[in-house]
Amino acid sequence: MGRLFGTDGARGVANTELTCELAMQIGRAAAIVLTRHSHRKPKILIGRDTRISSEMLEAAMVAGICSVGADAELIGVVPTPAVAFLIPKYEADAGVMISASHNPVEFNGIKLFSQTGYKLSDEIEEEIEALILDHSEQMTLKSGKDLGRVYERRSAVQDYISHIAQSVDEDLSGIRVAVDCANGSASATAARLFAELGVDAHILNAAPDGLNINEHCGSTHLEQLVDYMKTHHCEFGVAFDGDADRCLAVDENGTPIDGDQLIAIFAADLKEQGKLAGDTIVLTVMSNIGMRRFAKENGLNLVTTSVGDRYILEEMVKNHYNLGGEDSGHIILKDFANTGDGQLSAVQLLQIYKKRGLPMSELSCTMRKAPQVLQSVSADAEAKSSYQQDPEIIAVIRRVEESLGDTGRVLVRASGTEPLIRVMIEGNDLEEITAFCNQICEVIKERTS
Repeated sequence: MGRLFGTDGARGVANTELTCELAMQIGRAAAIVLTRHSHRKPKILIGRDTRISSEMLEAAMVAGICSVGADAELIGVVPTPAVAFLIPKYEADAGVMISASHNPVEFNGIKLFSQTGYKLSDEIEEEIEALILDHSEQMTLKSGKDLGRVYERRSAVQDYISHIAQSVDEDLSGIRVAVDCANGSASATAARLFAELGVDAHILNAAPDGLNINEHCGSTHLEQLVDYMKTHHCEFGVAFDGDADRCLAVDENGTPIDGDQLIAIFAADLKEQGKLAGDTIVLTVMSNIGMRRFAKENGLNLVTTSVGDRYILEEMVKNHYNLGGEDSGHIILKDFANTGDGQLSAVQLLQIYKKRGLPMSELSCTMRKAPQVLQSVSADAEAKSSYQQDPEIIAVIRRVEESLGDTGRVLVRASGTEPLIRVMIEGNDLEEITAFCNQICEVIKERTS
């Protein structure tokens, strides 16, 4: 993990950790590093989510970009995958998304994309970090006619919607779906997208006020969508996070469907069509062990990476795979996009639902999940970097692993985007693994507080 950039960009509490000064410095350094080989005046796209601090940080980023002679093209409130898609379409040299994704409103983040629309490699991010933190070279400021300019691109939302709509071959008219926009970026796109496809979409949480992004709604808080499904007779529901690069679902009975189950649905469909590249799915270490059984039963291969959709994508690109993702709902459908895209996942799920003619509760059984418990412990940066060396934490993890044997697994990891240490345990007995998870969390709390 880098000094400024975690698994999904630079992130922190806006205006205290992620300050305007830092955002301006990132803008300058990114413009210098990402446009070095441009043979014209560089252009960088900037999108943002709906949180109150996003416009402030956008202004700081613009100042940094223009101060070193690059132009900034503002595309407004859009999903993160819209930035990735529009960079090559608009022939930009790089892109920025200002968002803290699924995090609460006080956080914000800066995600950087290359000219091709891919998230940056660790090496490029380290080069940007070195410019800011180590002053590895002089960041020369421009003046006069050499300053950058600021433009607005008003067609961005519709261009993105059209791109997603064009991925659909089936007639989706009349399907009743509940759609939770998390009061985030999907608020600008989802209603128009589903209307264009003829879907009878019940749009929830699409009234952002700067403060309510992810607040008891969206993919990290499915309770509201679950309750809605129980009273409104929709065929299923989908939920996005704040920047709409994640998608989770809820079946007609109000039962949640996680990213692993969605990936299994996509894999089975692609396999049947002969379109699953290498008969392979790329997952992270957080994926449920039920995916192993699903893969074995269906003659599929699994490749496992570190947590973070950037690492999934790197593996997919390297070996030409076309399906990968995380249990959190980051799903990369490489035939259509080069990053996780919640709305793309949703419309592709709709298409499979229409083709199969099965209730979503049956479709979700494509993969049978093993019982899993996931808890988080608050941890500062020092605790996140040192817990793996603590002998008492090591000992309790080892005891639990020995108790589970071959019937389950333990995964303890520091979050790349939040001040948390996550403890995940899978096994055959939910009560047992819950007790084990509590044991480990208590030791971590004692040793890191």
